[in-house]
Amino acid sequence: MTQSSLTAVRSDIGAPDAELVGRATNLVPLIREYAAQGSEARRIAPEVVKAMTEAGLFHLLVDRRLGGHGASMRTTVEAVAEVARGDGSTAWIAALLASATGFASTFSEKAREDMFGSNPKATSCGIFSPGKAEPVEGGYHINGRWPYASGSFAADWATVGIPLDGGKEVGLALIPAEAFTIEPTWFVTGMRGSGSDTIVVEDHFVPEHRVQRFQEMAEGRYLTPHKDEHMASIGFTAVASAILVAAQIGMVRHALEITRAKLPEKPVAYTNFPHAKLSATHQIAVAKAATNLHLAEMTLNRICLDIDQAAAERRRLDLETRARIRNDTGVVAELATRAIDELMNANGSGSFAEVNVLSRIWRDSSIAARHAYVSADIGREAYGRVLLGNEEPTTVL
Repeated sequence: MTQSSLTAVRSDIGAPDAELVGRATNLVPLIREYAAQGSEARRIAPEVVKAMTEAGLFHLLVDRRLGGHGASMRTTVEAVAEVARGDGSTAWIAALLASATGFASTFSEKAREDMFGSNPKATSCGIFSPGKAEPVEGGYHINGRWPYASGSFAADWATVGIPLDGGKEVGLALIPAEAFTIEPTWFVTGMRGSGSDTIVVEDHFVPEHRVQRFQEMAEGRYLTPHKDEHMASIGFTAVASAILVAAQIGMVRHALEITRAKLPEKPVAYTNFPHAKLSATHQIAVAKAATNLHLAEMTLNRICLDIDQAAAERRRLDLETRARIRNDTGVVAELATRAIDELMNANGSGSFAEVNVLSRIWRDSSIAARHAYVSADIGREAYGRVLLGNEEPTTVL
């Protein structure tokens, strides 16, 4: 493939699609209006779900032939980050539904028709820990409970993990919403509005054409026959990790925005400073936070560039690059956490009042930074093993 043809395939490599990101930006006031309500209700408000659906934010990664946008990874993470400037839980839903729906579009042609044929706006959530599955003629009977099903309340379908080959491998099964019920189990201090409850399935038949092998997906080998699609060669874990820290970027931006608006004129208690803007301690703290944000943004942009370039060239990411992406995702989460901590210190103990938006940002970020896919030390171990010549990493890459 020539350089000119690569350019024709992807004109937005390295830069986000401003129009699509702008759709997310336009929703920030609405998202902020309903953020507290969504946190209290343990799921984001229907008005916000409707607005994001109409804006196409859940279909960013779905190919145009299925009615989606076929967006780049860079565009997708920037859109999620903008949603996070409004609210962390809402961004988590945007990230999880966008990625799970994007992956649902990589299933077999028949599965794609099942999901998108009668409803081009169909969405999917995704939970990948394996439940129970019994092989039967033409497919599987599945049962089980899948916790942490973020956004399941707003999803038309779900991809759930099932054991294959007697438990030797894991598959992802695509099931309709009528196949599961939602058990309320998500009672936490942060990301309350994500509705990450448990979905329960009882004796549901999944036809073979709605099942993919997880390891194949991790390496970018999908069942879709349309290999020209952007999602058709992107490794599962690279996307799943990168999109999760997009929300972190947006939450730091929101916290910095609040700090710059409110902190400068605030008096510094028990000092002679009438305004925090005159205090070197506060100047340094805000500078550190902004610097960590910039470093996190640059690191995530590099991850997106690797993913998007490989997809444009129709090549799979090699093991070392996948390991570095897994490592760097954890670094982004660490940098974002440090940035928010610096801003909380600068704003003082009043930041932790329940009515203070900074308190919700801090809680949401703290939960998000501890997702298994972004655990920094697991990423470092995996990357270090690969760098030192170990062919078997300690986690799925």
